[in-house]
Order: sequence, then C-alpha cells, then structure tokens
Amino acid sequence: MFYHYLYPLAEYHTIFNVFQYITFRTIYATVTALILSFIIGPYLIKKLKVMQVGEVIREDGPASHHLKAGTPTMGGAIILTAVIGSVLLWSDLGNIYVWIVCFVTLGMGAVGFVDDYRKIIMKDPKGLSPVPKFVAQGIVALAAAFLLYFSGFDTAITIPFFKGVSIELGVFYIPFAALVITGASNAVNLTDGLDGLAIGPMLIASATYLLLAYITGNVKIANYLQVMYVSGAGELAVFAGAMMGASLGFLWFNSYPAQVFMGDIGALSLGGGLGTLAVLTKNEVLLLLVGGIFVVEALSVICQVASFKLTGKRIFAMAPIHHHFELKGWPEPKIIVRFWIISIILSLIAISTLKLR
Repeated sequence: MFYHYLYPLAEYHTIFNVFQYITFRTIYATVTALILSFIIGPYLIKKLKVMQVGEVIREDGPASHHLKAGTPTMGGAIILTAVIGSVLLWSDLGNIYVWIVCFVTLGMGAVGFVDDYRKIIMKDPKGLSPVPKFVAQGIVALAAAFLLYFSGFDTAITIPFFKGVSIELGVFYIPFAALVITGASNAVNLTDGLDGLAIGPMLIASATYLLLAYITGNVKIANYLQVMYVSGAGELAVFAGAMMGASLGFLWFNSYPAQVFMGDIGALSLGGGLGTLAVLTKNEVLLLLVGGIFVVEALSVICQVASFKLTGKRIFAMAPIHHHFELKGWPEPKIIVRFWIISIILSLIAISTLKLR
C-alpha cells in the first residue's frame, strides 16, 4: 500500500524514493509485524481466556503436559493478523507472488481454524478428521500450484551443493509444489508440541528465506552465486520479513512457560507460508535443510506409525520426537533450546550451499 501511494511522491520529494527499495520495505515490514504482535497479543490472550478457548491436552501425552490444560490457544490469529497486515502495508501489491503466498497462508489458516474450532468450541477431541483436513489443504496447495504452472512459472527444481544441476518436472511440478506446501504445513503443525518449539525454528527459517528471496529476485546476485533467478521473487523478502517479525512477537508470549499456544490456525498457516516461499524462490529442496527440525519431527511420526503397523513395535518412546526426549528425562526448556540451535546450524549450512555451488 505504501509502495503504491508514497513512492509516486518521489517526483516531488526525493525522500519517498526509499519506498522503491525492497530492503527498506522488508525492514519495516518486519518491525510492523513485530509491533502488531505486541499490540494484538495481550488483547487476544485476554479475550481467549474470557471465552475459555483453552488447549485440549492429548490423553496419551506426557504427564507434565496436563498442567498446560486450559492455556489459551488459537493464538495463531495474532501471527496471521500481523503478517497479512504488515504485508498489505509494505509490499508491492501488484506482485502476483505476494498474493499467492498470502492466499496459501490464509487458506491453511482457515483449515486450521476449523480444526481448532471443532476441538475447542465444539468439544470434539479429534477435531477435523484427517481426510477432510488433507483434502482442504490439498485444494489450497493445488490451487497455488496450478496458478503458477499456467502462468509460465519455471518447473525445474535445482539441487543444492551442485552448480547448474536441475531436474525438469514439467506438468509433474504441480503435484510436487503442492506436496512441498502441504508437507511443510503439516510438519510445522507436528512440531508445535512444546512452548516455543515450533515458532523458534520458524523465525530462523523465515530469516533464511528472506535472504534467499532477496538473492533469487536480484539478477546480479543470482548470476554471481549461480542460482536460479526468478523475476519478482525479491518482493517475497517483504513477506518473509513480516513472518519473521510476527514469529518474534509471538515468541514473546509463547516462550516457556507459554501464555498462549498458536493452535492449528497458526501452525498450518505458518508452515503453508514457508512451503510456498520455498516453491516461489525455487529453493524447494533446500527446505529439507532450512526446515530440518520440521522434517525430523514429521519423519519421526511417519516412522513410528509405520513401524508399529508392520512390526507391532515402536521406534520412539513417543512421537513426535520431542516427546521421546521428554520421556527420556530432558527438561522441556533444554529440548526447545537445543532444537533451536540445530535449526540455526541447518540454516547456516543451507546458506553455505549458495557459495559452494
């Protein structure tokens, strides 16, 4: 909005030239989302308490988690409002990629809202059943993938660590992109089981994709680093900055011991946004590193279920894997901080692949 209304004023005063720069707008999108989180957070938490919108703890979960019963949830509304509000203010709204990532983020958030609503308001402990949930997520992700494909988006995927190595998927890029988006959405949701556990790596991943978006959208830097250039992708740095600011603001309330949980409305939307950033910046494969914590959490559930169905035995004491460490006696804050550290290391490795090419 500011870009469209204030940048044209540069014709009369040079100070308005700053609105043409992605770096300037990214910084202020980050700060705006952070401030919005701080403003909205206390009000929404108080409102959720009054409405008795409290977390429902799984019966088979660690005993320590029963103390968290009743903690306000659906706090992801704080994140969604801060991200979308900031993006609308600071991004170039003529950029189609901005609208696609916002559509996916809001779409996944809507699925999460329905799931949370059923569990908390309607007192259905199972929430939205798996099939309708995955179908709804699939519709959102496929809609974005189809739009990209038929708008002429590059359907090749690049391989990290290797210069000039890419795989052309053609029409198969549609299900691939949808899988990346839905996979990221669900992986973040599975990670959101401890205070600050999901939002910390999300903050780190957002910062990483902020950098990747800027590089991918800058033809000179992209050519220098020999990465795929995507015209217009630089504007996604504004979205990534907003997601980073909103995540940092939410962490203020979600850090141990949490005042509020994000719920599915937050986890699914953040994961969907992250997956879409990976697709739009042509760093889909690199998401396995940047979102390594989310990948491990999801794989731990898949392996646990597969092992139990095939052999009748469990690999972990409990899945997702953060619960395994809890049952092994690790204090919750230690698990959280160590997962953050691993996330930082993985993101640094991911960034290093740019130069290794």
